[in-house]
Amino acid sequence: MADVNMETNPFLSGVLSQTNMGTTKRHTRRRSARRPSPAPKQLSRRQSFSRDIGHAAAETYLVTRLSFKLLRYLGVGYRWMIRLVALGCYAMLLMPGFLQVAYYYFFSSLVQRSVIYGDQPRNRLDLYLPENRDEPKPVVAFVTGGAWIIGYKAWGALLGQQLAERDIIVACIDYRNFPQGTISDMVEDVSQGISFVCNNIAEYGGDPNRIYLMGQSAGAHISACALLNQAIKESKEGDVMSWSVSQIKAYFGLSGGYNLFNLVDHFHSRGLYRAIFLSIMEGEQSFQQYSPEIMIQDQTARGAASLLPRVILFHGTMDYSIPSESSKAFADALERVGAEAELILYEGKTHTDLFLQDPLRGGKDELFDYMVGYIHSGDAEALAKDLMAPPRRRLVPELLLKLASKISPF
Repeated sequence: MADVNMETNPFLSGVLSQTNMGTTKRHTRRRSARRPSPAPKQLSRRQSFSRDIGHAAAETYLVTRLSFKLLRYLGVGYRWMIRLVALGCYAMLLMPGFLQVAYYYFFSSLVQRSVIYGDQPRNRLDLYLPENRDEPKPVVAFVTGGAWIIGYKAWGALLGQQLAERDIIVACIDYRNFPQGTISDMVEDVSQGISFVCNNIAEYGGDPNRIYLMGQSAGAHISACALLNQAIKESKEGDVMSWSVSQIKAYFGLSGGYNLFNLVDHFHSRGLYRAIFLSIMEGEQSFQQYSPEIMIQDQTARGAASLLPRVILFHGTMDYSIPSESSKAFADALERVGAEAELILYEGKTHTDLFLQDPLRGGKDELFDYMVGYIHSGDAEALAKDLMAPPRRRLVPELLLKLASKISPF
């Protein structure tokens, strides 16, 4: 497949310039004169639910339309067909867990969906709140993965639910995906989402002095870019900031890729073809600008390293989607310039084990326990509650989890 010229490709230039699609029509119902008018609280709930339905319908329409346009652009190659079938089977096997998480996502009063943080399409975030908010709680701002194409804030629902059960607020930040946006749009959206969390989370019971940034897969790459861009800006005098790197206590990178030069051929061999990847990343000339491993070693960014929070990278050694060498190389680069970095490898774990299969399995989870312990470090009361917390529920039978691992397209 030939490389795509962004300036001359009419499909891309048309899609990337899209804004919000359609408008929401309001429908009124005639009420019987005999029935009393609903209480203001009931009206508020009904209006809120109607707004949620409207947002969901608009986003579903948008994502569906962009997906069909993307498929027309990609063509229906055999690799995509095979992966699409595998993805469908994978999702069906994990459906018992997905349905339980979906019920929590749509019907729990502790989930605030589609909080607006900006004026671009998909500038929304979901908040997962603990039951007990009698005092400010630590916060995780989470950026989900999806190969820069199929990411969506709801993918973080399982993580949000499980961390909220440990008295940690989670903000899952949505962002424009390709072809609705390219990498610069994604980084801009995520940075704006982080800014919203830093400046507004106290209104939702969060502690603005205990905010942690986390990204998974493509989300780890995008959030790392946003964090480094912010640190570089702050290292230069005169820039006006809407949020500060100093507000981030630590960065958690899960199964991320941090050097685009080393990933382009690997992704091409796995079906994310070079032409598509170059279009997402705005051409090979932008690789250095959006490769955190390279960004942090650039002479112009030397002052940024000392501003970064502690960077903790998690990766499975059997990850074929993004090899664990990516996290190792990034950790080494951070240490070379004096930043504080830690790499934790999980033997035999795949790209989805750490984020999906292990949490759906329930019980003890090394990565989850490490994160909770790190976030609650220095809080003796929270650590004591963690020791007494019941084990996480199993959401999917072991047989289905093992079958899902065998056919996972990731």
